[in-house]
Amino acid sequence: MQGKNTVMRIIKCILYAWVLMAFPVKAQIFNVPYKDDAPTRTLLIPAKDAKAVVLLYPGGGGVLRLKDDGSTANTHTFVRSKDEWTKFGIVAVLVDTPYGLGDGRGHSRSTRDHQQRIKNVVSYYKEKFNLPIWLFGHSMGTVSVSEFANGGRDQFQMIDGVIIAGTYRTVAMDGDGKLPVLAMHHAQDGCVSTPISASESVINARPKDSRAQLILIDGGVSVGDVCGAMAYHGFNQKEEELVKDAAGFILNK
Repeated sequence: MQGKNTVMRIIKCILYAWVLMAFPVKAQIFNVPYKDDAPTRTLLIPAKDAKAVVLLYPGGGGVLRLKDDGSTANTHTFVRSKDEWTKFGIVAVLVDTPYGLGDGRGHSRSTRDHQQRIKNVVSYYKEKFNLPIWLFGHSMGTVSVSEFANGGRDQFQMIDGVIIAGTYRTVAMDGDGKLPVLAMHHAQDGCVSTPISASESVINARPKDSRAQLILIDGGVSVGDVCGAMAYHGFNQKEEELVKDAAGFILNK
């Protein structure tokens, strides 16, 4: 049975590659089932000759309200930069949530329910592509992905690395030391909940022989709330650099 499943995954990957060559690349909505509850809605942005898959977990309450055509009114940096990943042969997946996950005053990103949803999404796209899976969280999304990586061997073995950006102040990575970790932060991030020291402490705590790196990004434009999507915290007008540096780490270039 296991051999049959492996053959089916290979066939699915071949068919997917053929579709990408034969037809224009288009984003597509996939609803990942979750028990008897509302599914986890995701937006897949395909890439030709894909080398990896990155699952994007936004900050704030995490709600994107993705429509059937893939559109959203949310202006999160992951939304603004979602098409940049195709330049590097990386499949990007925006991950929505059917309910608000709270904020720094109280959140549910560590709950079994939310973490099981992440596990379901990872499994879904691992089976779909049979490619390396990376988790990328921004702001409160860093809680989601770090908690998953800290969740035990059966979870961190499902993924190939973690990227955190605008790291939330309580985040720690105490799971497997062999898991590659990239922390990214804007040098002028003025959000009190996401100090640069949060990203620094995560990387400094990684084992010396592990692949871990801190990247600081400078410049851009800051508008409105210092913890908002259009501030330095949200890498406003530095989206290309954010994706380029993250993709380089994923591809180890």
